[in-house]
Amino acid sequence: MTFLQRIRARHRAARALKPVELGMTLIEIMVVVAIIGLMMGGVGIYAFSRWKKAQLERARSDIGNLQTVLQEYIMNKSECPKDLSALHDAKLIKNKPLDPWGQPFIYKCPGEHDKDIGDISSKGPDKQEGTEDDINSWDDKDKAKP
Repeated sequence: MTFLQRIRARHRAARALKPVELGMTLIEIMVVVAIIGLMMGGVGIYAFSRWKKAQLERARSDIGNLQTVLQEYIMNKSECPKDLSALHDAKLIKNKPLDPWGQPFIYKCPGEHDKDIGDISSKGPDKQEGTEDDINSWDDKDKAKP
């Protein structure tokens, strides 16, 4: 028997003694699922916080756009609309104005802060008027950032 034949024989004998593993154990599967769950939890937390910031930015942007449309409305009609749905009726905006939380914007004309166009505000995430999270047209842009 040559040297190479002896090595092959030993290799075959050693392989015959080891049981063959054809799959993964339940513990291995549970560890993989737990790792994936932890990763998805981290991604979910990050995405949710970005989504909340995006809602605040959208509300500020919508208020700015409504102010622009109100200026156009007032220049054409020479009077303030009774509410923001008049902008929709005049076909200046496509949809009735709602903030990102599904609440109508609050509009007062003449406003306390802007006598010409009026004051526009959103109740914010808590959907209650007069709280700290309200987004107002008269707020300083740097102060209103989250």
